Amino acid sequence: MAEYTRACTSVLVGKKASLDGSTMIARNDDTFLPNTPQRFVMHPAVKGQNKVLKSYLNGFQAKLPADAYRYQAVPNVDVKTQGVYDESGFNEKNVAMSATESTYGNEKSLAYDPLVPDGMDEDTLQTMVLPYIDSAADGVKRLGALIKKYGSPAGNSVLFSDKENVWYMEIVTGHLWVAQRIPDDAYAIAANQVAIQQVDFDDPENFMWADGIQEYVAEHHLNPDKEGWNFRHIFGTDNEKDRHYNTPRVWFSQRYLNPEIKQDPESSDLPFICYTDHKISVEDIEYILGSHYNETPFDPLGPGDDPAKYRYRPIGLNRTQNSHVLQIRHDVPDEQAAIMWMAFGYPAFTPYVPFYANATDTDPSYSATPLKFDFKSAYWMYRALSVLVESHYSKFLDSNNAYLQAAKQQQRHLIATTDEAAAKLSGAALTDYLTKQNHAMVADMRKRTMAYMGELFTMGLDLSKLTFNMDKNL
Repeated sequence: MAEYTRACTSVLVGKKASLDGSTMIARNDDTFLPNTPQRFVMHPAVKGQNKVLKSYLNGFQAKLPADAYRYQAVPNVDVKTQGVYDESGFNEKNVAMSATESTYGNEKSLAYDPLVPDGMDEDTLQTMVLPYIDSAADGVKRLGALIKKYGSPAGNSVLFSDKENVWYMEIVTGHLWVAQRIPDDAYAIAANQVAIQQVDFDDPENFMWADGIQEYVAEHHLNPDKEGWNFRHIFGTDNEKDRHYNTPRVWFSQRYLNPEIKQDPESSDLPFICYTDHKISVEDIEYILGSHYNETPFDPLGPGDDPAKYRYRPIGLNRTQNSHVLQIRHDVPDEQAAIMWMAFGYPAFTPYVPFYANATDTDPSYSATPLKFDFKSAYWMYRALSVLVESHYSKFLDSNNAYLQAAKQQQRHLIATTDEAAAKLSGAALTDYLTKQNHAMVADMRKRTMAYMGELFTMGLDLSKLTFNMDKNL
């Protein structure tokens, strides 16, 4: 079986830590293949369905509940080879979910509860959970029950949020997991390594866990600490790969949000729950997810040829298939509060396009992605833009920043005008209006992007090495 593990980076922000009172969960979907084409679709609500979901990764099958809420999804195009992976989105109850970030338990913990090869594989998690939950906590509980029933063939971390709460769940063995509620005034970063630290089993409002996990740890003598119950220390890894592949991403994110705190990028003790004295915006999260150790010696796109440039794995990659920020706002009615900001292509170079969750479909340029290159599709258009910008990064950087800044300004303006008009609508009329506005935002960004790509092609002609200056009369 081919391996399509998601090697991702996740960001979670509580409502009192955000700029406008929103809860936000965000993630880069990074595969081990440069191109894994994806679609963005809206699954309608259903009643009385009789459907069996199958994982094409390991053959797992399970019957889905009869009734399901409408929900967004960003699945792979080639599901039979690369798995379903509904990936990220909101359901109609304004519950957000993003799955999955690959997470690795250590050999001691896996020895006594090994992964289950034919268990509920990661490409089915979103489909098995998001259409059936009414809150972020419901998401943790439902997924926990499913893991208990079917087992897991891989370690995974899953993000959930609703208007009030943000939860982060780590599945580390065949059946064991812990979830932590992110405090309202805090943020958290995770990067393919067990992140949760001290677990308070006397605080079920902020922690949830698999049945029997305390007894399991005690029976098998897995806790290395003399005091406390540190989930990371008990179940996590701490090796050379972590220090070059995982922890530096957490370090850079925390460095950006807390520049006053000095930390080692290879430290095994970077905190999970973090606090900053300024409010975090959507743009802050977008910067983190598109970052590549900007303005540090570790930037692979930076000047010089120092080996430090390739010492650590960046956050934003050419393998990032989509990057998303799932925002639930507090300053507008619930019917228009949920927005998914999504970037196809490399998030370092491409814009995040906002989509209202209260919609019935998605633009064909997003929903009908072909397997092979096609300028009509958003996936391929934005990936083509990414390649163009990177081809002459130092020459195109200023223009790319200007393009992205203009896009952000325009999208903010479109959201503000849409919110104002939407406040006068309700029910089906509101949903229809927001659906049309999603299409309008896509059209606006396509026009801007194609014009910008034309500028880059023209600029690129002057940068060719196959040129020769001579007398203009010859």
